[in-house]
Amino acid sequence: MKKISLTTQIAIALILAIIAGVLLEGQPDFVNTYIKPFGIIFMNLLRFIVVPLVMFSIMAGILSMNDISKVGKLGLRALVFFMCTTVIAVTLGLVVPSLIKNFLPIIKISTDISAHTVDVPEFSLMDQIVDMFPHNIMVAMSNMTMIQIIVIAVFFGVAMVHVGEKGEMARKVTLSFNEVVTKILSYIMALAPYGVFCMLTPVVVANGPSVLGSYAVLIGLDYFCFFAHALLVYSPLVYFLGRLSPVKFFKGMQSAMLFAFSSDSSVATLPYTMKCTEKLGVKKDIGSFVLSLGATINMDGVAIYLGVTSVFMAHCCGIDLTAQQYFAIAFASTLASIGTPGIPGGSLALMAMVFASANIPVECVAIAAGIDRIVDMGRTVMSITGDASCAVVMERLSGGKS
Repeated sequence: MKKISLTTQIAIALILAIIAGVLLEGQPDFVNTYIKPFGIIFMNLLRFIVVPLVMFSIMAGILSMNDISKVGKLGLRALVFFMCTTVIAVTLGLVVPSLIKNFLPIIKISTDISAHTVDVPEFSLMDQIVDMFPHNIMVAMSNMTMIQIIVIAVFFGVAMVHVGEKGEMARKVTLSFNEVVTKILSYIMALAPYGVFCMLTPVVVANGPSVLGSYAVLIGLDYFCFFAHALLVYSPLVYFLGRLSPVKFFKGMQSAMLFAFSSDSSVATLPYTMKCTEKLGVKKDIGSFVLSLGATINMDGVAIYLGVTSVFMAHCCGIDLTAQQYFAIAFASTLASIGTPGIPGGSLALMAMVFASANIPVECVAIAAGIDRIVDMGRTVMSITGDASCAVVMERLSGGKS
């Protein structure tokens, strides 16, 4: 196994999971009892290491820079990059299905659902800003509220630089813990192929070989937009701003993209993304900072998904979206993608808010949930690829030669 690359091992695990899922389709109890638990254990290991990984890698990255102005400049550039690509992503997700909506098949939706409205929490930009700042460090860690963890790490990292010699002990402890966490991470990464197999087999068993079903067109639309965004947005950015061949970039990201597809968790994929970008020439301090930030606020895949699903469900409900509704969807989707948890199914919690912003029946979320797991695989790949493209560009803008 050591002679086979991680990418190949994960690809083999994917194929074996599909075969095993088809063969064991009539044995869901066996799969859920004896196979799925090992997948859960693997995901638990990844989740347990993510918080210390993000915290210590960001603090170590700040400490290695030593120049606070550099941290601020890098963070601002990354934020601008993420916001621009997210706006493009949601625009693409709205335009493509709108151009062909008259040719789209309609999923039958009950007239009761179409007429019924429910109260949903108000989607407030200020609430998003307030939620960035934790009131309790332990609560932020236990809930894996990544944006708050990043804020905590930045405060500690900046403070250690500012106090100088008095913070030398804290600096050494931080860098030491960062090495320990990295070593633990290598142990967990060695289990990736087995974890992938155990996570995917139950999914195939539950959905059957005809996993796409009647949602094939909606799934196809999502994946077409994902591919178009990668080709038309990430490739030029990597080539012109990062001075890196798109072919080399996507080839270097294969193992992370495969793991993202199988785990559908951008947070869990973070360790793999860091390893891949390092091999592409991104320095560890820049990569750890940008990728940790991106895993929290850069969800281009979610932005595309929310746009496509909103137009599709509106079409099914017989709603002819106005310019104001398109703008409302775009605005809400952009903010929702920033606040989406980087875990499987995280986007469903915010889809209701996006639908409500355009007066699309909120109950349509339940219909979209039927394919969420399948589309989640692709949109997670998009999100981590966007993070990596930003890291490559930031490395170049910082004077590197990636």
